[in-house]
Amino acid sequence: MKDYDVDGNDLTSREAIETREDETAEGVPSDEKERLSADLQEANDKYLRLYAEFENYKKRVSKDKEELVKFGNESLLFELLPVLDNLEMALKHAQGDVSSGLVQGVEITLKELKKTLRRFGLSEIEAEGKPFNPLVHHAMSQVERSDMAENIVVEEFRKGYMLKDKVLRASLVAVSKSTAKTDEKDEDMQRENNYNTEEES
Repeated sequence: MKDYDVDGNDLTSREAIETREDETAEGVPSDEKERLSADLQEANDKYLRLYAEFENYKKRVSKDKEELVKFGNESLLFELLPVLDNLEMALKHAQGDVSSGLVQGVEITLKELKKTLRRFGLSEIEAEGKPFNPLVHHAMSQVERSDMAENIVVEEFRKGYMLKDKVLRASLVAVSKSTAKTDEKDEDMQRENNYNTEEES
């Protein structure tokens, strides 16, 4: 049912509502208007901050969920790494007896285990012959080598593994360094340079 004013105008119309708001606003003192405006602005700011925090929270929860799905098997895969190591060591010790049924069984088991673990995102870190990378390699020793450049992995003591794009276990390696002769040559050249500099001065 519609309301009408004394002139017969519809009080529910947009114009009538705006007229009533203007009349109400006219009756409010200016300092009260400013206070109400400031309160409204403060409430709006609080709402915007709360909304931004909630959006950040949703993103963080979503990211955590993705991480959980992506790396949920991490602890299990890490516990299986010694099993891989032991199977590979068994094959290494049995190199002279390749025709043995036991050796062939271990080879098949190792192959199937690696294949299964690859499906879950596990991959071997390439080490031997590659440049030393402290992010994926852990240097256990340095070996003087004249036949290769410095900081090249010359031996792998224990294989390293990645789980997708994360290092699950770093490779334990030996790294090449320049030979003592090269170091002595460098020292001789340095001494000669120092001697020449002193002579010039």
